Amino acid sequence: MSLDLSALNNAPRLLVQAKLKPLQGTRFQPTGFPEIGAAQYEGPHGESMLLVESSQSLANRMEEVCWDKVANDWVPPLRGLSVIKVNDKDGKPLTNSVLEAHRINSEYIARSKDFKTISDEIDYRKDRRFSVRDQLVPVLLKYDINSLLHGVFLEEIAGVIRLPRALSGFIEARNVNVASSGGVKIGLEPGKKEGEGNVIYSRDEFVSPEIEAYFNLDLAQLRGYGFPQLVYELLVALALFKIRGFLEEGLRLRTACDLEYESIEVKRPPSFQLPSWGELKAALPGLIENARDAAGFEVTTVTYTNTGKPKKGDKESASDANGNGNSEE
Repeated sequence: MSLDLSALNNAPRLLVQAKLKPLQGTRFQPTGFPEIGAAQYEGPHGESMLLVESSQSLANRMEEVCWDKVANDWVPPLRGLSVIKVNDKDGKPLTNSVLEAHRINSEYIARSKDFKTISDEIDYRKDRRFSVRDQLVPVLLKYDINSLLHGVFLEEIAGVIRLPRALSGFIEARNVNVASSGGVKIGLEPGKKEGEGNVIYSRDEFVSPEIEAYFNLDLAQLRGYGFPQLVYELLVALALFKIRGFLEEGLRLRTACDLEYESIEVKRPPSFQLPSWGELKAALPGLIENARDAAGFEVTTVTYTNTGKPKKGDKESASDANGNGNSEE
């Protein structure tokens, strides 16, 4: 099956918007951040706004719908795409470049001895100009196609090797009200020393008549990679698969935030109709096969051995209170 992407030919961006609602009841729990909790803010017209899911977290979630954790491989429609798998010193699967927040720049990958082959192909040299188009993106296509959509910052090689996100998204709610409740943490017997008994706590959830997910695919950036048309169309289809997959299967954001979509609308270009979940599943195996020779896809396995010593100047990745860490590539 083929996809008709002709309506995107002259569009610089693909903008998609989806209306969401709680799957059950009316309450939902937004993402939280250290020290500030839920991200509430005043909208441009004075309305009460709430960030339900950040761009960092949504990137993680769009990646997760692409990976079969049981098979330790892409989900069936995406098998054959490039990926870097990581084994521990005993040869057991540890992680991979799809699920790692920093993708190919994950310390499990970029600090493994096997990464030298990839680094050599990127061929960064301090004494000459570095070309993202000629040196970086062909290597990412070969080894880690996921980084071409979600971005990467290869600081493990040099601080100038980076690629911004081509696909991004977020979820926000409008006209929100707080739904206060509470609970109790059952600890040790009451009367023990402070902190070991039952702990009663308050809890804030939210209600809103308008919860919307927004997705932005930078088509101009994808064209700027200079790939053959078959590869470009595969990248677009993969991005659409991530959007559809998240809306179809990835909307259980937290225990107290299980959503479903009511409608999907393409805002730009309005002439484009978003393919269905089934159409994308059917089309992608053929697109992958057609692009294979031009892309040179590799499934690479590296071995990570923890030395126990991080490099000087290393910092912990930023994350929200729900553990949704992701770099701002």
